[in-house]
Amino acid sequence: MNKWYSTQGNNSDVVLSSKIRLARNIDKVPFPCRMSNEVRKSVCKKIFAAVQNSKFAGEFDLIELNSLSEIEKIALSEKGFISPEMAGQTMYSALLLSKDESCSIMLCEEDHIRLCVMEAGEDLKSAYKKANELDNVLIESMRIAFDKRLGFLTSNPMHLGTGMKASVALHLPAISERKMISTLSSMVGKLGFSIKPLFSGNGAFYELSNEISLGITEESALDNLGAICEQIIIQERKFRNELMEYADFEDKIFRAMGTLKMARKLTTKEFLELISLARLGVSMNSFDISYEKIGNMIHSLGTASIISQAETEFSVDDADRMRAQYVRENIE
Repeated sequence: MNKWYSTQGNNSDVVLSSKIRLARNIDKVPFPCRMSNEVRKSVCKKIFAAVQNSKFAGEFDLIELNSLSEIEKIALSEKGFISPEMAGQTMYSALLLSKDESCSIMLCEEDHIRLCVMEAGEDLKSAYKKANELDNVLIESMRIAFDKRLGFLTSNPMHLGTGMKASVALHLPAISERKMISTLSSMVGKLGFSIKPLFSGNGAFYELSNEISLGITEESALDNLGAICEQIIIQERKFRNELMEYADFEDKIFRAMGTLKMARKLTTKEFLELISLARLGVSMNSFDISYEKIGNMIHSLGTASIISQAETEFSVDDADRMRAQYVRENIE
């Protein structure tokens, strides 16, 4: 089965992925921060049973985090299946993960349920449709905490209302090169959205998301986010065409590709900076590499992800060598 990040979606030259996250809680049950391990286990089993007794039966695997090593939990966090906070939890928690890895449901993180659906490229509507279907299964199977005035009740008051966070992961090397990210951030902030760096700021990757969930419908939030995303895509493409007129920048892109093809060691930071430039080269038809292949590398080559897959004991230095080898083999 193809993983979501190994496929190509709409406007993939600029938009890596679309994500819908829904926060939900079971009525009259304390938030996870006030629950014992026994209650946590009971809640997780109840939610898993609801999914298994629906049309999604067999689509999800249950992963109990206390059965994993620390490096395995960090690897799940690197891939976006769980939050860094959940990876560091000592209390019982669990993850439901779909076979194609497009849908993950964190159980007993900050809320009882943190449902997340991913789609490649710009496709918020498809991500929302699947998230809504899963949400309906949960609402029909158990009493979800809801208030007529406040909407869905969440542990963080900032998420009251729809409980939804919609976002798109963007590749903005041209806007970044022009030093316009802070200006863009200020502009979208006035409209109730935020744009923040992905991957600790390594590479020109950013996440655009809604900051308002109270007093607005899910459909309106998606429409507004989509409209802003379209404008950013237009601006990024315009600046890319202007950038490629400069021989020095073209040289920078080809040097990045040369390093990726020849390097024997690559740190995570180096890899993300170089693959960002190489991905720009792909969008300008300088290199014949698919966005799917690049997406798979970005998703799979975190240090913890590499170490957790190793059959023998691996150090960070070994992971850097393995990352470089993987890139060499897949980028030719």
